[in-house]
Amino acid sequence: MQNPSPNRAETAAKIASNPSSYKVCEGCDSIVGRATAICPNCHSFRFDGKPETVVSQAVILGSREQRSVTAEDLG
Repeated sequence: MQNPSPNRAETAAKIASNPSSYKVCEGCDSIVGRATAICPNCHSFRFDGKPETVVSQAVILGSREQRSVTAEDLG
């Protein structure tokens, strides 16, 4: 397994330091901004905004390579 990119770890640290600005998509586990209504990756509309969930998911995502397909990948 490859190490995650430094940018990914930096983004995760930024999110973990301000979890109230983010929420976790319950469809695909992506982290999105608090104002997001529909996940740009899976189009789900269910989110978990608990700060402890956001921090936990940021740590997970920041410690591994990207595995999900994003809207940018499809464009």
